[in-house]
Amino acid sequence: MKRLKNISPSGICLAVIGLFMMTYGIYRGEMPVVLEKAINICMECIGIG
Repeated sequence: MKRLKNISPSGICLAVIGLFMMTYGIYRGEMPVVLEKAINICMECIGIG
């Protein structure tokens, strides 16, 4: 419980904004685009693609 008392209001605000932005991106349909880019980057790093 002591850790919860040390959370700053700015940290909570940033977490809420981050969750809102993720939800908005999913709503816009950007999740498949991000997943495709992540797969391409991984394939390039491994050397398969």
